[in-house]
Amino acid sequence: MSDPVATSHHATAPIGDAPVTLMLDGVEVTARTGEFLIAAAERAGVFIPRFCYHPRMKPVGMCRMCLVEVSGPRGATLQPACYVPVTDAMVVDTTSEKVKKAQDGVLEFLLVNHPLDCPVCDKGGECPLQDQTLAYGPGESRFVEEKRHWAKPMPISDLVLLDRERCIQCGRCTRFAAEIAGEAQIDFVGRGDQIEVGIFAEHPFSSYFSGNTVQICPVGALTASPYRFTARPWDLEQVESTCTTCAVGCRVAVQSSSNRLTRLLGVDSELVNQSWLCDKGRFGYEAGNSDERLTQPMIRGTGRDDVLEPTSWTRALSTVAERLTAIRSAKGPGAIGVLGGARLSNEDAYAWAKLAKSVIGTDSVDAQLGDGLPAELVLALPRATIEETCSAKVVVVLAGDLREELPVLHLRLRLAAVDDGLPIVEITPCPTALTPDAAATLHCRPGASPDVASALVSGGASPDDSYGETWNAALAALANAGDDGEGLVIVVGRASLAEHQGVVAQAAATFAAAWPKARFLPALRRGNVMGALDMGLAPGLLPGRVTLDEGRDWFEAAWGTVPAERGRDAVGILAALADGTMDALILVGSDPLSDFPDRALAAAALQQAGFVVAVDAFTSPSTEHADVVLPAVTAHERGGTTTNIEGRVTRLGQKILAPGQAWPDWMIAAELAELFGADLGANSVGELWDAIEQVAPSHAGVTRSVLESPSASDGVVVPLVASRVRIGRNRDAELQAIDPIATPGIEAIELQGAPIRSGFAQASGDRFSAAGNGEDVLVAVASAAASTSATSPTSAPSAAARPALISWPVVVSEMHVPPADSYSLRLVSGRRLYDDGVVVQACESLAALVPTTGLRSNPYDLDRLGISTGGRVRVKSARGALVLEAIADPVVPRGVAVVDFNLAAGDDALSGAADLVAAGEPVTDVRLETA
Repeated sequence: MSDPVATSHHATAPIGDAPVTLMLDGVEVTARTGEFLIAAAERAGVFIPRFCYHPRMKPVGMCRMCLVEVSGPRGATLQPACYVPVTDAMVVDTTSEKVKKAQDGVLEFLLVNHPLDCPVCDKGGECPLQDQTLAYGPGESRFVEEKRHWAKPMPISDLVLLDRERCIQCGRCTRFAAEIAGEAQIDFVGRGDQIEVGIFAEHPFSSYFSGNTVQICPVGALTASPYRFTARPWDLEQVESTCTTCAVGCRVAVQSSSNRLTRLLGVDSELVNQSWLCDKGRFGYEAGNSDERLTQPMIRGTGRDDVLEPTSWTRALSTVAERLTAIRSAKGPGAIGVLGGARLSNEDAYAWAKLAKSVIGTDSVDAQLGDGLPAELVLALPRATIEETCSAKVVVVLAGDLREELPVLHLRLRLAAVDDGLPIVEITPCPTALTPDAAATLHCRPGASPDVASALVSGGASPDDSYGETWNAALAALANAGDDGEGLVIVVGRASLAEHQGVVAQAAATFAAAWPKARFLPALRRGNVMGALDMGLAPGLLPGRVTLDEGRDWFEAAWGTVPAERGRDAVGILAALADGTMDALILVGSDPLSDFPDRALAAAALQQAGFVVAVDAFTSPSTEHADVVLPAVTAHERGGTTTNIEGRVTRLGQKILAPGQAWPDWMIAAELAELFGADLGANSVGELWDAIEQVAPSHAGVTRSVLESPSASDGVVVPLVASRVRIGRNRDAELQAIDPIATPGIEAIELQGAPIRSGFAQASGDRFSAAGNGEDVLVAVASAAASTSATSPTSAPSAAARPALISWPVVVSEMHVPPADSYSLRLVSGRRLYDDGVVVQACESLAALVPTTGLRSNPYDLDRLGISTGGRVRVKSARGALVLEAIADPVVPRGVAVVDFNLAAGDDALSGAADLVAAGEPVTDVRLETA
């Protein structure tokens, strides 16, 4: 992808809205104070060639390709446009003979040693050096000497290869590693013509963001090993989509050739990922190409020992419908549970929610699988966007290591802290990747976060003597926000799966009660978990962020029936299956045996369940217990929408067809509903979205035409709110306050936090986009266009009966945490980015990067047992025991034992931290003994 057109965050002076007028190639141009000349020229439609310049990194003026003539007191001189801020009355010439000669010289010198291997270079066909040599170069070189030669390629990591002779020393890669990722693991070594990009022997290039250096490299010096020699740019087809590897929702370009995924590139989205991707998101597409994909339905014989055998869709679906109907008739709909849904698109999730809650009649549905937060709390807390979080007065991170779970959110927060001075207060059991840049980090044992929250909101004494001056630093940082929390954003998630979700919920509730104007950003990691919750895949909720009781009348009018009472969450479903209270389980893209915090409970549930259906794209330990397995599509094989942690709805682009007989999830739900004698009321993804817009109160007004409009390329944050819009195509029309939901004939979306160009306006058909004076502005339609498909069979009730969205406050139960004893350690079990999960293991390039697990504890705690790093230790809890390698880690606070959750302990894939955790307990205490 080409460089994003964006305003640099690293200007020598703050960029303001005050206009500056300059002459550019004889034309008067208006720019902004402090803006670099190269950016101002590009906004005015004049492209100045460049190599080292990147709008999201500090200017360095290294390549000198952007030299232009700038008139001054001593006449016109050549100056680098990437390094010079605009000034009033500046006169600039980008096409003079001096400029042309400078461009010829720069390119001629760059090509002195650059190999002419364009036909085999991965960058060939999309190379800025190629393009600019043709557009600005001399056309012929005066140098005929032999070029330098180095061994190639040189792997600088498992994912990135270096062709040193191609490097033009622009420094983009090294600057990204140091400035953006904060991991200066590559740098220039050598001198003169021997200079090259090198790595440090003690610190290999192990960054989670290494793939970004490949994308921003202006030549083919850095290439990605999964893509190398795979395709040529002109052979690739591309769609824009959203990454669903985690819940940040990065915008991506998905490329394929011959119905096989070949590459993912970051798309510049100022509001979300700013063009950056993590390597799991960038290279995770390999899972879609895996030979391990499920390609046809399978069914088990009548005995548990019978194997799964291929069958037809007709037989598989009929078996599911018949068995579930029999169970419902015998034990009621509450005997059937549904686990999963965060893998689905919004449309898929809506279809499954309607199937479960209206057709089958069960409310025992949970997409979070025990690793999230109470759904009502997540949906009720006032939500912040990522942009609002990064521009807040102060941020409290009540979560785990964001670099491991939400990597690009970590990048955004780190950059805000380093470059903009954003004060960050961490409340976490162990240091994280954000700790070096935080204003204060408060390490608290599992179970202690509510006490820390209470002490912070009161501004009182430190609840832990070990905090010392860190406590004062935290209070000083929080003083930046108002007394009522105005300007404060709290990032809330699960730091440890060995700690009950209610503990974190209680701490979050404490903040919300004390700081009513504070906003919250949920740090839930599963790909579309927010969309699943929005669509009602949680007990006690219905689509559109409404409770079962509040939305009963509305949804009975729209759907016909809804469950009579609240169902069970993931823990309750598995416990009820284990004790025989429930009988059937539908797994929708979920694997409780590997992914649920309490493996013993998950194993007992799957063993005792009378009937198990697995809807998935891969086999897993849990599918081995299924009676029927239904193959489903996966990322980039479906269209629709997804919702990120902000509540931002973005579109998914289908790029390839699913292998074999895999079906979209919504289609599976629709066919099952028909076998139950019902109709989901939609025959396509588009019609499903129409139904969501009509029925889900939080999504009212977000029609298909809104989502497909150019102004919604970065997505739409739901729910829509009243804002100021210009009605019609009259550019002088007065801005009016409009409620986009309640105003007939108006379709509108909010450009929340979007960079506004003063005086910018654009008309497109009946649509008129306007922006001015730095205010949030809506895109409005003057014509009375229909807001839904005329053929949609779904009919929403009267808008007057629309139920209210769930809002704060909600009831949060107080957790009783037992005191720690002197013989035990509190277990902390968080996730790692590269894990033993199905997706990573299906990626050849990522599977090798999964680390080994062990027990990390403070040397003080291990010394008492006479154990040092490398020794074997038996870890025992009330639930089970593990033997692990002990790792003495001085950054781990005393009294804590750390075992990564989603990594196997030894050769057994089903052996790890989940064997120690008892679901439902507030904390998990473990004891250590030599093994």
